[in-house]
Amino acid sequence: MDKQGNEQTLNDGSAKPAIYRARSIVTMTQTPAEAFAVVGEQIVAVGKVDDLRTRFPEAELVDFGDATVVPGFNDAHMHLGMTAEDLLHVDLSYESVSSLAQLKAKLREEALRRPPGTWIRGTRYDDAKMAEGRVLTRWDLDEVSREHPILVIHVAGHWAVVNTKALEMGGITENTAAPPGGRFGKDASGRLNGILYEQALFDFAYPAASKTGRTVAPASTFEERLGGLARAVEMFHAAGLTSVTDALVGPQELALFQEGARRGILTLRVNMLITHEYYDHLRRLGLRSGFGDRRLRIGGVKTFVDGAIGGRTCLLEQPFEGTSDDYGIQTISDADLRDIVNMVHQDGSRLCVHANGDRAISLLLGHLERAALSHPKPYLKHRIEHCSIINESILERMKRLDAIAVPFGSYVHYHGSKLIDWYGEHRVRRMFAHRSFFEARIAVAGSSDYPCGPYQPLLAMQSCVTRRGWDGAKVGDNQRITPQQALALYTVNAAYASGEHEVKGRLAPGFLADFVVLSENPLVAEPDRLGSIKVLATYVGGKRVWGKSW
Repeated sequence: MDKQGNEQTLNDGSAKPAIYRARSIVTMTQTPAEAFAVVGEQIVAVGKVDDLRTRFPEAELVDFGDATVVPGFNDAHMHLGMTAEDLLHVDLSYESVSSLAQLKAKLREEALRRPPGTWIRGTRYDDAKMAEGRVLTRWDLDEVSREHPILVIHVAGHWAVVNTKALEMGGITENTAAPPGGRFGKDASGRLNGILYEQALFDFAYPAASKTGRTVAPASTFEERLGGLARAVEMFHAAGLTSVTDALVGPQELALFQEGARRGILTLRVNMLITHEYYDHLRRLGLRSGFGDRRLRIGGVKTFVDGAIGGRTCLLEQPFEGTSDDYGIQTISDADLRDIVNMVHQDGSRLCVHANGDRAISLLLGHLERAALSHPKPYLKHRIEHCSIINESILERMKRLDAIAVPFGSYVHYHGSKLIDWYGEHRVRRMFAHRSFFEARIAVAGSSDYPCGPYQPLLAMQSCVTRRGWDGAKVGDNQRITPQQALALYTVNAAYASGEHEVKGRLAPGFLADFVVLSENPLVAEPDRLGSIKVLATYVGGKRVWGKSW
């Protein structure tokens, strides 16, 4: 291999084989392996080193020494396009600011660098981790600037805070009606406090989820977002990710990914969930889920039922802990949800529906059941995105439908004891219910929903195996799973969730040569150290895309 770790070619243009060995190789099959051979983008053989060298005498041997090799990590639900935009703006994550005072100071510095009238956008603000113990408001942001429109997006991605100037830019007054599926926050006196919930935020900042495809806050330029995409791809490769599902794709994201792939920027494999607002375009072209290639493909059609876990807007059967009448937000009407489910199901495409709360999931399942009964399509494996709060009835109904669950992997670690504060001990025992899904033999994949939660798969595995928060809190430890199951979430199961289980998720002949080189074997490491295992190198299609060379 060359000094960059890329595949070499023979004089006749065919790919030269390479043999990779390591102290431990986790194939995610029943076949043990000392090494595996790769030709082009595919694994062609696994077995003993000597046997492979005999079969492929011209192959170069790459020895990873005491390291462990596992299949490439696959995040079944995140937001690559959103990350490409967010990385261009002010980082307000808890790693960057720990108080509203620090947050405002950081935004004020940005305002000093920008001419009046230009937008200032902050991302990944987490109210639960601010020292003041209260939520940011428009008046806080007015203290930063009244001449710049300011938008601060919450880490959950389902609400944001804007200043008075931004409200004016959006034409929002005290008398403006909130859009269907959205809400404007108000203070105790009934005045707008600058908080935009759900569709009100989407129309403000997310073109892919906007009802019109246009937003109040302008996106960065295409070239700027390509730069953000390059940063995002490197960041995700450094965590061992070789494939992701972008769960909110519209025309802007599709154009970004296509150009990123053309320029060689996009070395991740991307499964795209097209937002339902743009589904008519697919229908007119006769495109269905599965269309595309091994770099970019359409994985399904995305819509929403409710809000967020961390944003405390998901739709619940019982009110949020400490409240008597807050059941969350339903972001779509029953009639619209029915029509979307029926249309996509009848067309033979996969539905990928955001439903967090138990009431939202039950509502969705009703529509899926009726669609399956009137138009049986057993080959369709619809997905419930997040599927955060379940009960026995939900498990039974999902099993009958052969539906796929895509819950958060790292939320226990990220939110810790706050989940108990918001949902209570009784509910966290059935939240992010990986063990319940495994025991019920329901397909379940691992996801981060980044930028809403940590993107590192190894940290998510630790969260699933230990069920301990960053603050040491035990959160529903009845849902703990084994390291083997946790690794499956981000390899074979994620591949199944995207319909690519025949080419991804295993180190076996015929599978893509996507793999990660780790400093330790995650199957035998101490559970509370899984997140500390180092990613030494990441390979996509036999090419090293990140890390050291051997």
